[in-house]
Amino acid sequence: MDAIEPCEYSLDILVQGYPGKSVCHGGLGWSSIVLLQGPAGADGKRRVALIDVGTFSHRANLIAGLARHGLAPADVTDVILTHSHHDHAINWVLFDRATIWLGAQEMAWSVKEPWGRTPVPELYVRELAGSAQLRTLVHGETVIPGMIAYDAPGHTPGHQIFYLHGPQRDVLFTGDAAKNRIELLTLEADMTYDPAVTRASIAFMWELWRRRPGTLLVPGHDMPMVLEDGKPVFLGKREAAITAWFGDSLEQTTRFELTA
Repeated sequence: MDAIEPCEYSLDILVQGYPGKSVCHGGLGWSSIVLLQGPAGADGKRRVALIDVGTFSHRANLIAGLARHGLAPADVTDVILTHSHHDHAINWVLFDRATIWLGAQEMAWSVKEPWGRTPVPELYVRELAGSAQLRTLVHGETVIPGMIAYDAPGHTPGHQIFYLHGPQRDVLFTGDAAKNRIELLTLEADMTYDPAVTRASIAFMWELWRRRPGTLLVPGHDMPMVLEDGKPVFLGKREAAITAWFGDSLEQTTRFELTA
């Protein structure tokens, strides 16, 4: 792995990813959103970064999550996107003062995707492509201090993962190159344009994950994990539920827990 100076960040999962699919109503798209807060730089400004930013349904939780830390969208300095799919990327428009980071290959591919047929949000990537906020990334490039971008194709051609080197612990953000624990264990993915490419990308993630004991892995649609005796172990408690109006008044709802 490339040499990189460690940098101290605090980390919070603002929105917990969920490893499920909707049966009857199209995509579910409950993806992870992570907040990183770093020390002040040479200009005196503190680094406030988000790893992926979700879609429309994430907005209230995203803004509320920032508020828990005394932050507003205007305080975010960096939006770091693993890939361009709507459930990870649409909300870049909330952060008009931030630098938006996306893989160069992902950006070039996204704007050529046919409109109305894929998970790429056509108008949003078109706007991003022409935005002065955009900074594109290549394999091995430093994103923010302590973090390197690596290509991990398979889910999309230009998908990237991000490796953050910290003084006490490293963190690997895999996005949808490995959406959940099952994909990590099997080296297979539910959504891939080439299973062999996906297998190679997940194998590379395992190489990074094993390099330093205690490394935290944050997937795109699951809970954070660490390795214990070589096996992924979840950190935290999964929270997912829906409520439905199946009664006779707005006050009467039925709650369905979506956890095992």
